[in-house]
Amino acid sequence: MTSEPGRERVLDAATRLFAALGYDGTSTKMIAEAAGLNTATIAYYAGGKRDLYLAVMERAHRMERSALEAAVADMTPDAAGVLNLLDRYIDFCAAHPEIPALWMHRWLSDAADVAHLESLYVKPLMRMVTGAVGGLLSDGADVEYLAWTIVWCTHGFARGGVLDGDGRRHGVDDPRELARFRAHLRGLVATALRLPGDDVR
Repeated sequence: MTSEPGRERVLDAATRLFAALGYDGTSTKMIAEAAGLNTATIAYYAGGKRDLYLAVMERAHRMERSALEAAVADMTPDAAGVLNLLDRYIDFCAAHPEIPALWMHRWLSDAADVAHLESLYVKPLMRMVTGAVGGLLSDGADVEYLAWTIVWCTHGFARGGVLDGDGRRHGVDDPRELARFRAHLRGLVATALRLPGDDVR
């Protein structure tokens, strides 16, 4: 392996494990086994467990920032533009469910000793999105809470899905449930925009 492909292989394995088990529940040995390498090779490519975690979160942030920057740049200053921004965020989370999972672990105090990532990564993206849509909401709508509601719901759905009548989970890999979820969130946003029902579809 050359250095860059080797590092990506390590980061891919670490991302899968941190997303599934959290930082606190994952060991360097587990990452090495998942990558098919020994711990010395892991250290060579990415350093220790904390270094790996920081690299995983940085890579996840770069992907999310790139997707949101493109979506905001394409957004028209109207209700249709806000709904399209919402759709693109849902699409991103559906395509990369490991990223919502990484953040949800942090919501549960995972990696509590790595405390700066929210201010470094989350706050700038939140400011970008709320700044883009804030002026388009109806009077009295709280743009920050609307944005957080979308994040909470989308991350929860990407991670846990919804239960059917038999108690089985269906999530982002189920096209029917993803369409239902999308329609539901579009309805929430439409309420903040005071759109009639026909304009949501």
